[in-house]
Amino acid sequence: MAIAGRARELRAEGHEVISMAAGEPDFPTPEHIVAAATRAAHDPDNHRYTANPGLPPVREAIAEYTVKYSNVPVDPSQVVVTNGAKQAVFQTFAALLDPGDEVLVPSPYWVTYPAGIELAGGVTVPVDTTPESGFKVTVEALEAARTDRTQAVVFVSPSNPTGGVYTAEETKAIGQWARDNEVWVIADEIYQRLFYSGDVAPSIADTTPNLENYILINGVAKSFAMTGWRVGWMIGPEDVINAAARFQSHATSNVSNISQVAALAAITGDQASVEMMRDAFARRRKVMYEAVTSIPGFECVEPDGAFYVFPDVIGALTDEVPTSAALAELIIDKANVAVVPGESFGTPGYLRLSYALGEDDITRGMSWIADLINTL
Repeated sequence: MAIAGRARELRAEGHEVISMAAGEPDFPTPEHIVAAATRAAHDPDNHRYTANPGLPPVREAIAEYTVKYSNVPVDPSQVVVTNGAKQAVFQTFAALLDPGDEVLVPSPYWVTYPAGIELAGGVTVPVDTTPESGFKVTVEALEAARTDRTQAVVFVSPSNPTGGVYTAEETKAIGQWARDNEVWVIADEIYQRLFYSGDVAPSIADTTPNLENYILINGVAKSFAMTGWRVGWMIGPEDVINAAARFQSHATSNVSNISQVAALAAITGDQASVEMMRDAFARRRKVMYEAVTSIPGFECVEPDGAFYVFPDVIGALTDEVPTSAALAELIIDKANVAVVPGESFGTPGYLRLSYALGEDDITRGMSWIADLINTL
């Protein structure tokens, strides 16, 4: 968000800037969703406080959506509708962690996980992954990091920032390890439908027999181009969900009714727009990956989900530009392209570039970066 803010500043100064920083689809929210919200705004029932965990029809629809796309049976009482998936992340940590509890977080990781853990009094334990594994953590690495204070593991597939996706077998193995060791699985499935080798990425709650100690986090932001509507949800055992709902009652109360009705239209309505956007992202992925891997000093694992590439840029660093953070700053100041340094994700030496923008902008932006790198 800080990099995106810098890009806006440069645009305000009259510069042409291409932003590959924010994780945000460039498509407008589909019209049938906007129309539903417009109708809801004119309904006086939506002008009042409503049930803190979410509108009952929305919770019911989320339960059905989870059955359809995660293949997990869910009762509406197990659902809390949140102000974006980010609030679900924070409330999950607040509900599960006591001071000093450890959470295993595969690295690279989304920047909010350590912040949420720290605010809940927990301790982040990064677990390194490698490009050779597709940035996917192994059971052996998790077991090596586990202690008697380990309370949970964060499982993200497809991944932000790497775009890595676990196979059903890999997912099951981690789920079995968590089940057998009584470790909570916090599964962030926000990118589950942005998967390029199948319809939907495997859910750990589906692949693992008898797994009960899990929380699923999801929302409409990425798949439906609804980042600004702020609707996410968390799903889990009722005692944890009730604790999170009580937390939310003091933090924000109910999510905007208008946004909830829009989300209802999204997950119960025509899904053609989701498929259209996924197809577009699949094409852009190829364009971005080919451009990135053609730059001297950039090495990259081809992503299979989400809408990011995460190249290793160590080979492009110099004495004058010694870190990926410095390179990201140079790229926005000299090439007018906003990217995010790997330091933000616990992995120095990398850059995250989003391909959630038009193919022409991807091609132009990558050519500007290449021209800059060739001068270093």
